[in-house]
Amino acid sequence: MRRILGVVLATVAMAAFGSFGVANAAGPNPVVFVHGYTGSASNWTAAEAQFRMSGYSSSELYAFEYDWSQSNKRSAAELASYVDNVLAETGADKVDIVNHSMGGLVSRWYMKELGGHTDVANWASLAGANQGTTTASTCVIYASCREMTPGSDFEERLNSGDWTPGESDYATWYSPTDGVIIPYTNTRVLGADNNHVVGQTHIGFLTDVSVLGEVIDFFEE
Repeated sequence: MRRILGVVLATVAMAAFGSFGVANAAGPNPVVFVHGYTGSASNWTAAEAQFRMSGYSSSELYAFEYDWSQSNKRSAAELASYVDNVLAETGADKVDIVNHSMGGLVSRWYMKELGGHTDVANWASLAGANQGTTTASTCVIYASCREMTPGSDFEERLNSGDWTPGESDYATWYSPTDGVIIPYTNTRVLGADNNHVVGQTHIGFLTDVSVLGEVIDFFEE
């Protein structure tokens, strides 16, 4: 009887340990942050801090940096390689993406035109230039700005057909007081959960505790 009881207890303990291990392994998806025009990985310092406060480890947070002056198509190809490396390093099946400003174009081109949607669970765009912005006319010496101009061939292709391909979940946050994305409604993406934010500036989105909290909640849904 004592031997049988020991076997039963051992079995229960192994089952409990196994369940605990699976739960830990499930964890949140690694998060890849994609900055915008004239930006850098350092733009995400506040966001990374808030994600860590919400339970993410530093090893689950990755800030992608690229040459913002080059074609967004080239940046998207570099993002594809970067995500592949993150998946290989973490062993995760998918990543979540947070982007700001022109990072919306880079990450959407990666997902739509390069098949990246198969590796992305959730996509969150903060003040993204998803339908372009008229302010891009001031920097057309750069390929990225020419592509960011409303009506460009790049924008026309990106915003044709299915704007939100695959099984990824898409969400945007935009504000009438953005000041850089003009018109401000150009952040919205057809088929995404588009969230109207009152009184936030374009750069302010990077440190908006409320919005970043909503992004984290969106990733956890």
